Amino acid sequence: MTLYPKLITDALATVVYPGTKKNLVESEMVADNIRIDGMSVSFSLIFPRETDPFLKSTLKAAEAAIHYYVGKEVEVTIGTEFKSAPRPKPGHMLPGVKNVIAVSSGKGGVGKSTVAINLAVALARLGYKVGLLDTDIFGPSMPKMFGVEEERPFGTEKDGRQLIVPIEKYGVKMMSIGFFIDPDKATLWRGGMATAVLKQLIADVDWGALDFFILDTPPGTSDIHLTLLQTLSITGAVIVSTPQQVALADARKGIDMYRNDKVNVPILGLVENMAWFTPEELPDNKYYIFGRDGVKNLAKEMDCPLLAQIPIVQSIREGGDDGKPAALRADSIMGRAFLNLAQAVVTVTNRRNKDMGPTKIVQVKNG
Repeated sequence: MTLYPKLITDALATVVYPGTKKNLVESEMVADNIRIDGMSVSFSLIFPRETDPFLKSTLKAAEAAIHYYVGKEVEVTIGTEFKSAPRPKPGHMLPGVKNVIAVSSGKGGVGKSTVAINLAVALARLGYKVGLLDTDIFGPSMPKMFGVEEERPFGTEKDGRQLIVPIEKYGVKMMSIGFFIDPDKATLWRGGMATAVLKQLIADVDWGALDFFILDTPPGTSDIHLTLLQTLSITGAVIVSTPQQVALADARKGIDMYRNDKVNVPILGLVENMAWFTPEELPDNKYYIFGRDGVKNLAKEMDCPLLAQIPIVQSIREGGDDGKPAALRADSIMGRAFLNLAQAVVTVTNRRNKDMGPTKIVQVKNG
């Protein structure tokens, strides 16, 4: 007797899978890996998930069918594979998220991550459901600034897909590559690897229903920004800068990136960080060590709302280092400043949604 693949598939076509009430061949459960060696045959059956209640009974039925229709002397080895639900397509990756806000800066060192983190915490304190994604693959800071460096996300199964459960603290769901790498070692990845990881942190995380999804973006303009624009329908951008002229020049570039006619992401407004120095013990004193009203004037020039002027106070640095964002302290100068910023972001976002349709993802054509 000579075995050949059609003998095997004909036998498997007699086995009905209870999950679909169709046979294994019609259900497309027979993998394309049938191997025959004399009187030995091996192949895999593809099940929807590892926890399939019909898995064991189906394997036994398949083996019995081959013995009955092909021959008792056939040695049968059946492996198992599992298909997960496909990853959502770009533009549809966060169906439960109402608003995606990109917090950006033209250059590093202006306190963009501090603003993004405190904005997220302040929004949560106002009662909104908030997610926060650290998109800086090469220099993640979120675990440190939330005091969750030792936390490790775990997986869950939802709607046929294996998803990562985000870390949650202060009412904010957060995710960062920093949860998966050694914080003492440099991240050496090519651009393609970094963008692949970023897509996974967006699409393969169980974000759930959110009012605001805050993106803490890397400084400048890069592959990471393009990936975000190609992947997510971004509601609007918040640009962070200090009053310094060198920072303002880069802030203009950041604004232009979003306003580019191929991108068309609305600028929700500007945040002037480090607007002045105020000693906590002298709350009425203001020292303009980086210049005065630079971002305020830029907002007028670029026809953008000025969302907030955030002073420098020692506690903001301490809060970042200690994992206790300044927005938690409602009775402090910084706490009030970030709550005011959050309220302003809510206002401009509602206005934007009333006056404009959803942002379209960026389509990049090769050639």
